[in-house]
Amino acid sequence: MPPMGPPGKGRQNTDTRKPKNTGVVIKRLMSYLKPDRFRIALAFLCVLISASSNLAGSYMLKPIINNLVSNVSVQEKIMSLITGLGIMAVIYLLGVIATFVQMRTMISVSQNALVKIRADLFEKLQKLPIRYFDTNNTGDIMSRFTNDVDTIGEMLNSTLVQIISGTVSLVGTVALMLYTNIWLSIVTIVVAPIMAKVGTTIASKSRKHFVKQQEALGKVNGYIEETVTGQKVVKVFCHENKIIEEFSKLNDDLKNMQIKAQFLGGIMGPCMNAMSQVNYTLTASVGAILVIMGRLGKFAAGGFSSLAALDIGGLTVFVNFSRQFSRPINELAQQLTIVMSALAGAERVFEVMDSQPEKNTGKIKIQNIKGDVVVDHVTFGYNSEKTILKDISIYAHPGQKIALVGSTGAGKTTITNLITKFYNINKGKITIDGIDIKDIDNSSLRENIAVVLQDTHLFTGTVMENIRYGRLDATDDEVISAAVTANADNFIKHLPNGYDTVLEGDGANLSQGQRQLLNIARAALSKAPILVLDEATSSVDTRTERHINEGMDALMKNRTTFVIAHRLSTIRNADAIMVLENGEIIERGTHDELLLKKGRYYELYTGLKELD
Repeated sequence: MPPMGPPGKGRQNTDTRKPKNTGVVIKRLMSYLKPDRFRIALAFLCVLISASSNLAGSYMLKPIINNLVSNVSVQEKIMSLITGLGIMAVIYLLGVIATFVQMRTMISVSQNALVKIRADLFEKLQKLPIRYFDTNNTGDIMSRFTNDVDTIGEMLNSTLVQIISGTVSLVGTVALMLYTNIWLSIVTIVVAPIMAKVGTTIASKSRKHFVKQQEALGKVNGYIEETVTGQKVVKVFCHENKIIEEFSKLNDDLKNMQIKAQFLGGIMGPCMNAMSQVNYTLTASVGAILVIMGRLGKFAAGGFSSLAALDIGGLTVFVNFSRQFSRPINELAQQLTIVMSALAGAERVFEVMDSQPEKNTGKIKIQNIKGDVVVDHVTFGYNSEKTILKDISIYAHPGQKIALVGSTGAGKTTITNLITKFYNINKGKITIDGIDIKDIDNSSLRENIAVVLQDTHLFTGTVMENIRYGRLDATDDEVISAAVTANADNFIKHLPNGYDTVLEGDGANLSQGQRQLLNIARAALSKAPILVLDEATSSVDTRTERHINEGMDALMKNRTTFVIAHRLSTIRNADAIMVLENGEIIERGTHDELLLKKGRYYELYTGLKELD
């Protein structure tokens, strides 16, 4: 069920962008942590204490073991063991406390950052033009709020700290290894560049696959959202098998991307572990030789060769350090998987934030306008390849009702999109009370235009709150009066809690006609002098339409009204009817005048031809 061309919700985003510079993305992510920099400093101090306590506790094994194999008495060995274990317990306890403080602090810091990221993302969405939502998949946009932000949160919550902790542990371990035995340290450290090279090679190859994985995940989410919301259409046209086939393809693409990304990310740990085991075995073997040679007196007293001397306690500690030396490298390598996924998600989030906001070219605030609307020789296309409107001119005087009639794709809705400045005109101009709309502030313009669309949309909340969406400062009495005007009051009173009935799921407990009546009540509540009805009664039955039309007359009184209608019976009393075909006005006049012409309108009204 592929989405149809512009404009239309659920349209697939086929952007094949290149990944942004990693350094720029990281720097931008870190900017969200800046307000909590002092808490982050505390967390890093705790990381330093925790890593240092781990290293110090490990080093305490050396004097304990050396004392146990020395020639002192058993009582002295026991006392030394108890003392050493007590010191180790205090050191490790200090490390546990530091880890606890660090974790609590970073969880709070990361959540603060995520709140700001979500807020910035949501705020940016409110500033984007309608074109963005018409040309991007809704589910993919939602995926950036959920999956992508969650991966960022995982990285900020734990990965960042683990990277710092691993780095501190690595540096501290190397220092203590050099202090314990310089030659054995060289043997161990030689393996480090090899491990680093393997890690960076795998990371560089896996990063592009993580970017593609996030994009594929967004497409799957978008398709699911599209098919779930359109489930009635799917079932009516028995499209289930086709939907399953199309979803399977997207699902397989996601699977392939995840296999590649997760495989490359997953093999990093085993590769590092294998090299770690080699390093561990090599270190233990060489260390054992040094201990034996030291016991046999092969090292001369003094001189550089004495630096190779190693006792049993030193070997035990060094072997432990050797494993600790590999552990932070392994952890850092494993964290790269999360980092790559988070950076890919961050790129997608920042891509939305960097999208061009809606341009507000006007500065004029309009008030108390009469509603004199002039569409003056307007030419427009959603893209440069196809022109939708061709030199269109329409004149609507205050209080007049202008009807737009024509086949699907003729440009009727496009005209209303231009009047509301959802899209900018390519050529010509539109004026309201003589003021070019490009000079009018967007918000000010739209406050003076009430729109009732064919597609209804109700928000979670009471009936009263949904109608009040038309004018937030309206009183309860004004809301009820608007509902009466729209002939919605009668059915509202029969709801379980009347105007206090809570609507959920876009008003799923109401009929399509009832939902549309609430939308019309919103427009009735608005004091806007210009009204746009985009096939507002097309989704209701004839009886409901009759009731709506009775309210419409009161709604349209003293308002300049643009009506798009497929039911020609609803526009017979229009002051002027514009018949559009292929983006051009082919006929214009009143209902009676057009019938006398016996042209396109006559054919449509008499049933000789039907609207496409």
